[in-house]
Amino acid sequence: MCRGERVRRDPLIGLRKAVNMVTQSGLAEIVGAGNVTADPAVLEAYASDHSFVGRIRPQYVAKANSSYAVQELVKLARETGTPLIPVSSGGPHFYGDTVPSVGDAVMVDLSGMKRIDLVDPVERVASVLEPGVTFGELIPAAAAEGLRLNMPLAPRATKSVVGSMLSREPVMMPHYHWDISDPIGSTEVIFGTGDVFRTGAAAGPGEIAEQRAAGGRQKEAAGPSAMSLHRLLQGAQGTMGIVTWASARCELIPTIEQPYFLASGDVTRLLEAAHWLIRLRLGNELLILNGADMAALTATDTARQAELAAELPKWILFFNLGAYNHLPEMRMEGQIQDTRELLQRLGVQTSQSLAGVGVQTFLETVRRPSGEPYWKLRPRGGCQDIFFLTTNDKVPALVEIMAQAADAAGYAAGKMGIYLQPIVQGTSTHVEFNLFYDPSDDAEVRAVRGLATSTIQPLMNAGAFFSRPFGEAARLIMNRDAASVETLKKFKAIVDPAGILNPGKLCF
Repeated sequence: MCRGERVRRDPLIGLRKAVNMVTQSGLAEIVGAGNVTADPAVLEAYASDHSFVGRIRPQYVAKANSSYAVQELVKLARETGTPLIPVSSGGPHFYGDTVPSVGDAVMVDLSGMKRIDLVDPVERVASVLEPGVTFGELIPAAAAEGLRLNMPLAPRATKSVVGSMLSREPVMMPHYHWDISDPIGSTEVIFGTGDVFRTGAAAGPGEIAEQRAAGGRQKEAAGPSAMSLHRLLQGAQGTMGIVTWASARCELIPTIEQPYFLASGDVTRLLEAAHWLIRLRLGNELLILNGADMAALTATDTARQAELAAELPKWILFFNLGAYNHLPEMRMEGQIQDTRELLQRLGVQTSQSLAGVGVQTFLETVRRPSGEPYWKLRPRGGCQDIFFLTTNDKVPALVEIMAQAADAAGYAAGKMGIYLQPIVQGTSTHVEFNLFYDPSDDAEVRAVRGLATSTIQPLMNAGAFFSRPFGEAARLIMNRDAASVETLKKFKAIVDPAGILNPGKLCF
């Protein structure tokens, strides 16, 4: 009897028994016949990505066009035990989170949900933003109201803004990054039970229209009450619920801007400069790259990338001063003077150009979506990212550990891109290693795939915190914290008792 009870409580066992019950006609009743496909060519596009996650083809692709349709799909999936894999961004994908981990899954494609309900320049928020809205679509919509996004570094043109916020991708303006969850605000989520739930200010009182009439803009992320439920949705890879809209905090567009480069062969000096610039509230966009990443970002031609990587300094700090509507010239003059005094004390000098790349050109490059091909695919055609959070004092040692591991694996550390992004007011740093590789070179593929998992343990031992575990490395990372895993499983059992939402990811 005890054994039987355990079987009934295991959501994946029930899911495997009933997985073939969903039909194309049943899905079509919800989203429309033209929005469901079992075409092998279409399914194949969802069966893999640029990660090393194993290839599994879904059973159907259903394109949802409303929150109601998503809710009905979840209810049907729960009744039939069908795995659902939500996806909102267009390709290419890199982390394996949208590749099914089990057979006979249904892809819930949210890319057609394009509504931007409100952009408010007074409250500095884009609200009721559906998951199909990309950076290329929201940037001009926000700019029309005098706003800009605190956005990731040159995201894919097809990248969903909501998907990026849910994944906690690092943003480039640490000065405006107050909390690890920023810039996400309120959200609407469909849990695996089929229930609709709203977080933050959107939770109530009243419906959205009533809140708007009272001046509400659904900007606040925390709530309802003392809960911060959005934190359990972020980083969950669609295993807790399907988010059907979110609000995004925005910032004003400066009246005057002045960008700068700082270059050094010693990353420690640039980390110190970044620390003081953020602490003194100097700079909006601020990030550190090595020469390989800067070359990939700024040159589309492979030969030019190689030239740039050879000419550029080992490390580059880029930062951008901004002054706003009131007395902008006076404010900019004061910031420039403060910056000059700070950098003189630190013994570093600014530059307006490096290897022929001007600061203004670079500013425009990093604050808009990447051109095609996507910048991480330009050098070699493939890229595997290894990223984590840490504190500034640990960065040099972690970079050295990764370089030694790469050399030992037969992957030349010199061709590896490195991106350092201070976050949350400079209290910590996102460290990202971009392993560029040629997918047709079997030896290079083996080396990179090995590094993607073999480096996790040494990096964690040296102070790396993998807050966003993906793919093959996820279990290595999750198993370090049994208490958190147990808590996540308890919450999953409440919001997705049938285990239908992206099974096989993280610790599920």
